[in-house]
Amino acid sequence: MQRILIIGSTSAIAEATARLWAARGDTLFLVGRKPGRLDVIAADLRVRGAASVGCYTMDACDTPAHADMLEAAVSAMGGLDVALIAHGSLPDQKACEVSVDQTLKEIDTNGLSVIALATLLGEKFAAQGSGSLAVIGSVAGDRGRQSNYVYGAAKGMVSLFLQGLRNRVAKQGIQVLTIKPGFVDTPMTAAFSKGALWAKPDDIARGIVRAVDRKSDEVYLPGFWWVIMTIIRHIPERIFKKLSL
Repeated sequence: MQRILIIGSTSAIAEATARLWAARGDTLFLVGRKPGRLDVIAADLRVRGAASVGCYTMDACDTPAHADMLEAAVSAMGGLDVALIAHGSLPDQKACEVSVDQTLKEIDTNGLSVIALATLLGEKFAAQGSGSLAVIGSVAGDRGRQSNYVYGAAKGMVSLFLQGLRNRVAKQGIQVLTIKPGFVDTPMTAAFSKGALWAKPDDIARGIVRAVDRKSDEVYLPGFWWVIMTIIRHIPERIFKKLSL
């Protein structure tokens, strides 16, 4: 049985992942901004087999609140084995292009708040000499594209930060997992037209649980995104800047 902290628990991917862990009888501690929604999810997870489920209301961008949240989680579960950081937003790229405030807000939500939490959790696991930190990034962080470069910049920053953190704590046997989903059909992407490259939250959840179990360092979900992004990363800049991506 694992003791698992999930930050951003009301996201579709986080909820689907929590269901898989609940079915295995794990102990869960859910963190999110909407207490009513957290209670509904917690009740469902208990029915699905979770050993216990705790809830904590917090805005992930409220950095001063992070330490109290972690203390509450560890106290409620009697320790911590796995942490999943899953919160985020999907910026309006056009709005960001004309607004410094909007751009910085999205960088804070998708980048800085994640790094703050990863710093705290990384140190927690380093102090106890064990643990798995899993963070949902995005394939968007692999290369800046005109259609979503504010989001991509935040996710790219997180990816690079996690690489360094992983390098620092690996000798202690601590896992730092960077999760890079492609297009996922969630309420956040409801307005987008869907095609063959789109995955369901349940598909991503299975990949996350498998990657945590295998102590992976990085995972593209679904796996074919590794091929796609390898190609995109290697397009010469003189050609890439002429493309409408």
